[in-house]
Amino acid sequence: MSQSKVCLTVVAHPLVQHKLSLMRDRATSTAEFRRLLREISLLLAYEATRELPLEDSEIETPLESGAFPLLAGKKLCLVSILRAGNGILDGMLDLLPSARVGHIGIYRDPRTLQAIEYYLKLPEDLAERDVVLCDPMLATGNSAVAAISRLKELAARSIKFVCLVAAPEGVDKVSSIFPDVPIVAAALDRCLDEAGYIRPGLGDAGDRLFGTK
Repeated sequence: MSQSKVCLTVVAHPLVQHKLSLMRDRATSTAEFRRLLREISLLLAYEATRELPLEDSEIETPLESGAFPLLAGKKLCLVSILRAGNGILDGMLDLLPSARVGHIGIYRDPRTLQAIEYYLKLPEDLAERDVVLCDPMLATGNSAVAAISRLKELAARSIKFVCLVAAPEGVDKVSSIFPDVPIVAAALDRCLDEAGYIRPGLGDAGDRLFGTK
């Protein structure tokens, strides 16, 4: 990785690493892959929301009343990069059911590896929201950069990018263009191959999630 500023957190929790290893196994079924992704996503959401602000609110327990911390407002937005990002989105919504949800449809041209946007649906008040952007793989970084650029155009209050597996090339690209966007990943793998796939990786996350290949 380059010496540019990199804000990367690799979640080394044993449960995350165990479940990710099972997802890497080519023999893992579509149903099991989907279940594991949902479970890991909940744990990644825990890390991605570590800095959410709290404020004291008056609560009466069965024994007495007092001031106790609650989340300060409900200004979180989860944004999925279609289609594979929905696998992470589902798990995060289990932990954050009141979050708003947005979708950005982006596919990678297999010849140029460039990101092409085909769909965009986001909350109108994005400038008042902290965004967690979800995509299982951070490979070339082109899709992540395109999605973050869109969120920046709409003045999202803050952005974090959450993925399962990242390649050093993708981390470097995102960090060099958007040094203010933290990246949360379950693993930082070795490299990209000539086709732009992460090695050792886990294959095409979308195909494995939806059983389309």
